[in-house]
Amino acid sequence: VVEFSLFSSFTHEVFATEWDMLPPQQHHRHWAQICSGNPTNRIRGCDRYGCGRFGADRQNGKGKHVGVDVICADGATVYAPFSGQLSGPIRFFHNGNAIDDGVQISGSGNRRCLTLFSLPGYCVKLVCIHPIRYHGQIRQGQQLGRMLPMQKVFPGITSHIHVENCDRSDPTHLLTPDVPPLPQEDRRWATLCSGNPTNEIRGCDRYGCGYYGAPRHNGKGKHVGVDVICTDGATVYAPFSGQLSGPIKFFHNGNAIDDGVQIRGTGFCVKLLCIHPIRYEGRISKGQVLGRMLPMQRVFPGIVSHIHVENCDRSDPTSNLQRGKGQ
Repeated sequence: VVEFSLFSSFTHEVFATEWDMLPPQQHHRHWAQICSGNPTNRIRGCDRYGCGRFGADRQNGKGKHVGVDVICADGATVYAPFSGQLSGPIRFFHNGNAIDDGVQISGSGNRRCLTLFSLPGYCVKLVCIHPIRYHGQIRQGQQLGRMLPMQKVFPGITSHIHVENCDRSDPTHLLTPDVPPLPQEDRRWATLCSGNPTNEIRGCDRYGCGYYGAPRHNGKGKHVGVDVICTDGATVYAPFSGQLSGPIKFFHNGNAIDDGVQIRGTGFCVKLLCIHPIRYEGRISKGQVLGRMLPMQRVFPGIVSHIHVENCDRSDPTSNLQRGKGQ
């Protein structure tokens, strides 16, 4: 009993020493951001392919989802949620499709492993990504790889990383980072169009409605963006700071409004359509002139002219657009 007591006391002191050596921000058990553009590890909701939460129905109700789907745009950078050892590849579909790749990370999370006794650690499989390597050590927050083109395999799905604990337990509580969002991520977007300082959303006209989820294709589809009112020829501004890429061709027919651009910034990625940007590449600052509204009335006479605003992951951007409305 005395020997065990001495050993227990000794290991406790060693653990306390090791624990105190860690920076204060590592004294938590939450994982880091997994995907660029999703700083809070937001989980996929429901779409026509199913739902992203742990335990959601699979195989027509005969099975359950044993992981969590973290939203991630195709091609986005993927980061390690904790420090550990890589192993792979992980073949989830076993058919060699465009997203049949992944990697496993085994480690002690944010706590340092001691050889004197076992500490509970983490083991997770990240699927539908292409890692920069399949073996070796990786640190929390270090670049792990990139998101694979999920839209090629499941068109219209909310693109995501499948996150599965090796023991198939629920990882949801670990996915919310302790670090609060950056100031820009915590603010609503700037005015998009001159003449519409509150980013007012188009209502309904004979062509349809402008809110997120409004019926499309005679009720067979849903609006995956939001239509912000903007007069033909009006000046368009960047809603947040980021990197431009384009052009974005929405109609693919070269009509008078078939132009647009994508902006990817810290915490956001959005496509702005029916506008002509001043440039398609390079950096842009929040509130800076982005371009001009194209002549929508030429294509759809009598419509409420608008900018089509679509999040890259097809989630609802409405909450970011509401400015000064008492929300």
